[in-house]
Amino acid sequence: MVSDLKDSKRVEWPSRAVVTAGMPYGNKPLHFGHIGGVFVPADAFARFLRDRIGAENVRFVSGTDCFGSPINEGYRKLVEAGEFEGSIADYVLANHERQKATLEAFQVSLDIYDGSGIGHAGDVHQMITDEFIGRLHETGHLHLDSTLQFYDAEAGTFLNGRQVQGRCPVQGCRSEHAYADECDLGHQYAPVDLIKPVSTLTGTTPEMRPVENWYFDLPSFEEFLKGYVRELEADDEVRPVVTKAVAEFLAPPVIFVKNEHYDEYLALRDQLPDHEFREAEKGKQSFEIEFADIAARDAARTVLAAANIRFRTSKTLVPFRITGNIEWGVRAPVIDGVEGLTVWCWPESLWAPISFTIAVNDERGLPRTSWRDFWCADDACVYQFIGQDNLYFYGVAQPALWEALRPGGLFTEGPDSCMRQTRLIANHHMLFGKKKASSSGAVKPPTGEELLEHYTPEQLRAHFLALGLDQKSVGFSPKPFDPDEAKRDDPRVADPVLKEGALLTNVFNRLARSCFYEAQKNFDGCMPLGAVTPEVRERAWEALRSYEALMHKVELHSVMTVCDEFIRWSNKWWADGIKAADEANDAEARRQVLLDSFYLLRVACLLMHPIVPVGCEKICDYLSFPFDDFFSWNYDFDSNDELCPAIETDAGAHRVHELPPRFDFFRKHESQYK
Repeated sequence: MVSDLKDSKRVEWPSRAVVTAGMPYGNKPLHFGHIGGVFVPADAFARFLRDRIGAENVRFVSGTDCFGSPINEGYRKLVEAGEFEGSIADYVLANHERQKATLEAFQVSLDIYDGSGIGHAGDVHQMITDEFIGRLHETGHLHLDSTLQFYDAEAGTFLNGRQVQGRCPVQGCRSEHAYADECDLGHQYAPVDLIKPVSTLTGTTPEMRPVENWYFDLPSFEEFLKGYVRELEADDEVRPVVTKAVAEFLAPPVIFVKNEHYDEYLALRDQLPDHEFREAEKGKQSFEIEFADIAARDAARTVLAAANIRFRTSKTLVPFRITGNIEWGVRAPVIDGVEGLTVWCWPESLWAPISFTIAVNDERGLPRTSWRDFWCADDACVYQFIGQDNLYFYGVAQPALWEALRPGGLFTEGPDSCMRQTRLIANHHMLFGKKKASSSGAVKPPTGEELLEHYTPEQLRAHFLALGLDQKSVGFSPKPFDPDEAKRDDPRVADPVLKEGALLTNVFNRLARSCFYEAQKNFDGCMPLGAVTPEVRERAWEALRSYEALMHKVELHSVMTVCDEFIRWSNKWWADGIKAADEANDAEARRQVLLDSFYLLRVACLLMHPIVPVGCEKICDYLSFPFDDFFSWNYDFDSNDELCPAIETDAGAHRVHELPPRFDFFRKHESQYK
């Protein structure tokens, strides 16, 4: 194996792994942010793991989020506009099938893409939901609470989350797209704090009426979460955006009051629970009052609101709502006689990947309990690819929920069944040009289907992975969608999306074709076997070493850099070597450079396989090697001889398939030939 040949310590990989890619809502097709920001990075990593630890040891799971207020609202609007006939289940299924087709078109190799309410996976998900919530209640971490919910008196109905819009009340957030208890940037707050709420049904200001729901006691896990953050901060492979986002919610409960209300605050401060007052910092418009716990802050909020004092709240730990009151949702189990509730889509979407893992294992005839080999075992790891907006749910609520099930876990007693904390791979925003794109915003992003009208999947995959979303928010600027029509039509303006594509269609393509055509021309259609030039082997080992270490950190843009440099070096080795051999008319030198170049091509294909799988597998097919061997890391990488039977190594040659003239392993999109 490569580790036996390296002069540095080999990174360690789990024996089994789950890779998740979030869950798109079932109310729309996938836009470029879904695909390039989450699914393609997750797919590249899952494909690498299959090559590295064996496909049978990897589960790559995702599915459509079938429930939630965005779906209810999208369905309602289409039906009212006469643009959709059928049930809400039909609506979700239609969107699910469209999403699934798009992912397949982008070569995303999920082991399962079902839905939280579709088919066998939906049945499993209902079972998991019942068990999950039941266990939380048994361990004393759920409480029933009466809270205020928006009610449209004119329409005569309670409003779901997306049927209320206003301004986010969280201090420092400027989002104008805030819903009942969550803004589009992922901030959580109590519905009563939403600023200037408006019903999307009637345009009126909704009332607040009490409803009962189950809540998870998230604030009681503050000390656990602080320890969790310390562990994350000590791990240099955890992205800073993860620790920063989680830590922000561990601050004490604070209310920010405009300076103009200072005298009014003084008049009623004795009515507030015990608190610490802090004057406004220089240049700030608000002073702060800090409370010992969330209950004290909520009591103060009531007093301030009654006095018509404007305020905002800080990010802090608040009870995490588990159930809701909308009809379209996963059924909540009946607990303590409370019936008729459904589960809020966010909690159930956190354990949906477990449901999908079980569904995959069911399809493969594995025992129902085998999911624990992937989610609970010490030698397993779960990698969750998410957008930074969702870090509250995956980085705050989920770790506490997982911890709440200890000891015992799900389905069985004993420490071996406890779920391990997952590794969060959070990407920054993929901007559309220079602006954040949202399907519900003013800037409409292109869908995945629209992008494929101008680019090949492999051109887009390579570009998405090179953007560096693990470092910062980055603009995606496809030339055919440039708002400046003059730039779209100007052939002198380069398309930034094609930068990485040129590596495929030019350099990588040329290396592969050169090897095959030279073999056909001078070596009877065979790949020469034997010892690789030491410089070539050392360069390949260096690339393998760097690539694996970067994959361990999931620094995919740096992985792309390693691949780019290695492929260009390999192509130059071929070009310089064959030129020198031809000029000297040296048959042995010609054989050696072809032997070296086929070896370099093999390594290049292994490195690029997770990124552009179809073209690499086509090269493997023409090389006449089994996929499982060719794309495995379990070799010494001394030479290509190790892939061949003894009869070929003795003969010093391996026959490859004949390559047709002007053949392309990586083609441009048809529109790019015009």
